Amino acid sequence: MQFRMVAAFALIASSSLSAEAIPDLGTSVPIAGSWTYSATSDGSEASFANASGVPQVIVRCARAARQVSIAKAATGAAPFVHVWTSSLTKSVASNFNPATGRLTIDLSATDPLLDALANSRGRFGIIVGTEPPLVIPAWAEAARVIEDCRA
Repeated sequence: MQFRMVAAFALIASSSLSAEAIPDLGTSVPIAGSWTYSATSDGSEASFANASGVPQVIVRCARAARQVSIAKAATGAAPFVHVWTSSLTKSVASNFNPATGRLTIDLSATDPLLDALANSRGRFGIIVGTEPPLVIPAWAEAARVIEDCRA
């Protein structure tokens, strides 16, 4: 009985810590830029580039694996990428590829975070470590890639 109570308190404490660590970006202004969509040999891809044309985020579908990857430009590894949407916030284990300079998370095409991202109200955010949040507009291109992976 005592172990269950300790475990319950630990779960509550860890939940509140992770909720505090990820800020609410509901009033943040997305950075200027635009999305582009393209079909690929194994699925599709949407890329968000800032106003200078530098890619910031890439949402990619590997249709055969039914997997959606979200990649962000980065200078080094981080254990997690935190994704904020207007309805759901989630921390996802990440991988860093030094050859591409991208930090990537991989999600099943059925992950609820993807629905939240596609339906987020005007913006979603990506937070890595102590870097400032990257808040980008939620346009239809990312949602299209997600739906491509579910077809």
